[in-house]
Amino acid sequence: VHLRSPRSSPGGQRRHTLPASEFRCLSPEDAVSVFEIEREAFISVSGDCPLHLDEIRHFLNLCPELSLGWFEEGRLVAFIIGSLWDQERLSQAALTLHKPQGTAVHIHVLAVHRTFRQQGKGSILMWRYLQYLRCLPFARRALLMCEDFLVPFYQKCGFEPLGPCEVTVGDLAFIEMQHSVRG
Repeated sequence: VHLRSPRSSPGGQRRHTLPASEFRCLSPEDAVSVFEIEREAFISVSGDCPLHLDEIRHFLNLCPELSLGWFEEGRLVAFIIGSLWDQERLSQAALTLHKPQGTAVHIHVLAVHRTFRQQGKGSILMWRYLQYLRCLPFARRALLMCEDFLVPFYQKCGFEPLGPCEVTVGDLAFIEMQHSVRG
């Protein structure tokens, strides 16, 4: 009797399978998938995307190490994109600049694909991202800006509100939040 392993094919060769779940930094090749998820997540809520496709490519080229994607069976299901910032608080310039000497990681966007929402994936991804930032010697804190209704979500992730953000986008106003990465 010849028993085959469940991972073998009829010829006895091992089949290549994608990992069930994988976290990795994003690359410029992931930009279109990122944009599709982001566009669907934000257009319905605010009418605009935090990052447009060219800005996603910009940050994934400049600082891919400050992004994190969650892939299931090779498909992007959630992501975070960040860049470095060198001031105490965010300003309008923080929306498009990466300051390589900065010690604050500006989290531009966290988005989850619509079919994977309400499963805790956003919280898990943020937890993984913050753990990852602790391994980066230059990262001291994480900053983000969000609408009022998202403040409780980010507080559960360990962020503290700093107050109203100087940055506005159209009619939208934001709350600025921070999380200490070390110290």
